[in-house]
Amino acid sequence: MDRTPAGRPDLPGSGDRFNEERATYALRGDGAPDLEAGVKAIRNVLKTLPARPGVYRMLDARGDVLYVGKARVLKNRVTNYTQVAKLPKRLQRMVAQTRDMTIVTTRTEAEALLLEAQLIKRFRPAFNVLLRDDKSFPFILLREDHPFPQVRKHRGARRAKGQYFGPFASAGSVTSTLNALQKLFLLRSCSDSFFSNRTRPCLLYQIRRCSAPCVGRISDADYADLVDDAKQFLAGKSTGVQARLGKQMAEAAEKRDFELAAVYRDRLRALTYVQGSQTVHAEGLGDGDIFALASKAGQICIQAFFIRGGQNWGHRSFFPAHTADVPEDEVLAGFLMQFYEEVPPPKRILVDRRLGESELIAEALSERAERKVEISQPQRGDRRKLIDQARRNAEEALDRRMAESTTQGKLLQEMAEVFELPEPPQRIEVYDNSHIMGTNATGAMIVAGPEGFRKNAYRKFNIKSGVTPGDDFGMMREVLERRFARLEKEDPDRSGGEWPDLLLIDGGKGQLNAVLEIMEEQGVSDVPVVGVAKGPHHGREGREVFHLPGGRELTLPVNSPLLFLIQRLRDEAHRFAIGTHRQKRAKSLTTSTLNEVPGIGPNRKRALLMHFGTARAVKSAALDDLERAPGISKAMARQIYDYFHPRG
Repeated sequence: MDRTPAGRPDLPGSGDRFNEERATYALRGDGAPDLEAGVKAIRNVLKTLPARPGVYRMLDARGDVLYVGKARVLKNRVTNYTQVAKLPKRLQRMVAQTRDMTIVTTRTEAEALLLEAQLIKRFRPAFNVLLRDDKSFPFILLREDHPFPQVRKHRGARRAKGQYFGPFASAGSVTSTLNALQKLFLLRSCSDSFFSNRTRPCLLYQIRRCSAPCVGRISDADYADLVDDAKQFLAGKSTGVQARLGKQMAEAAEKRDFELAAVYRDRLRALTYVQGSQTVHAEGLGDGDIFALASKAGQICIQAFFIRGGQNWGHRSFFPAHTADVPEDEVLAGFLMQFYEEVPPPKRILVDRRLGESELIAEALSERAERKVEISQPQRGDRRKLIDQARRNAEEALDRRMAESTTQGKLLQEMAEVFELPEPPQRIEVYDNSHIMGTNATGAMIVAGPEGFRKNAYRKFNIKSGVTPGDDFGMMREVLERRFARLEKEDPDRSGGEWPDLLLIDGGKGQLNAVLEIMEEQGVSDVPVVGVAKGPHHGREGREVFHLPGGRELTLPVNSPLLFLIQRLRDEAHRFAIGTHRQKRAKSLTTSTLNEVPGIGPNRKRALLMHFGTARAVKSAALDDLERAPGISKAMARQIYDYFHPRG
């Protein structure tokens, strides 16, 4: 369960815990970016620093955050940055760029550690170890705001009333667990509106995946028992559930109710399958996370196993950024604080090495969780076997990553040679459009680089302007104008890494020339653009023709690895564009035109639909008919009529 800390002023997230107006000191440095100027700026800050715990931010001449650090005694910690000879090269580079500092004082060092993690997640500084894959994890939500609780997948802020079980390593892990829950406990997964409008059981009841509480096929008390069993199962107490199912199966067979006995038998099989399908056996661990680190050739992988109630809820590999010249225990410590900034910490955290500040990290996480959190490094027994298994997975994942990076690097080098780029592209943007006869038009942009697809950088574009239906050029114009206008506004000097090194356009010479014209109008003439067309034989893969500025064309051998890479990029852009279009179309199919009428809320909309039958009938109704609708005043009837008949 996740608890909101709003009522506690000494916890992160409370409004008055960190008062920047009261506890912030900012001094402005000047001069060219060099080591001497950086040390001078830091010494100016030292004159006013208190001997208290807190967090400091190193800022460059533009005010961007270079580094976020915490200290038990701010004055002592910041003083270290003036002793340049003792600093590693990485921190010397940071000091050379420092021109300002911002200091926030806290009451304890644990508070400072929590605030440090918050600020690193917020600013993503260039000299801090960063958790690169920081998207939210999926949970299972067992709702408690309905007489018949619903079980479903949940991702994002945990605001709904209910119990949250997780995190799961992936959506696939959640799906498999939800399937098991449906087979075992027959809990409903439908929405409240679907539930309230049922007059007979749905298909899930027919295939024994739901108990059909919507039509009274199960009593409130029996459904509550199923919910309790599900909670015990998710909490790892499946032995009692298994015994109860076995007893119920035996009783049904004794009464010669073989159909009911078969239902219990199938549920018992599902439970046995789930118990036997764990790739990590962690009996006795209860709730815990396991972390192991592997490093090779300057790259680091951290493997995480998520154990809840003694059950394995999946594992995931992480590849932190900015780890060069940082000790491995510091990398793992920084990773843990950023990881648990979004995920509720479990009771136990097992790590494969000693952390220099493990007690402080445990104190900070205990404060965040409002209960004791233990961090340990097992040396023997079953828990040590879990650590060894996590380390092996980390090493294998790192080997795969390095092999993929090497191959990808060679392909990007070849791409630079083929398309005559100044250097291998670090950011490739691929654009595509999708529509049906001009309706629900959407644009899509995907991003790829040396590490593969960067899905957190993908963008969707709803085509807003009055583009002629089917005008692909017009849609591409709007997408690119919006994209580069935003880039010019947010990163005018191109230092943020958001500007593309190469644009790939799905199309031939006409699309390429149109894109080049749009780019020229935007004042962007130095971003390479390549059009990818399917060639004369559209049905054959490998016959793509690449169109370059100046009318040049080229093809690649059908077995070229570079060709396969470009095909993957184009297909991913097409997949993303189609998916975006389908989402928009599905939403439009379920959206009533009455939603757009000013002053029409849910009650009036319901009254109109009950009276006229459809939104189309409301749209074509005469003024007199609208006035006779229940709950609709003459003024409201006139407003509705004028909306649909602006000229009469």
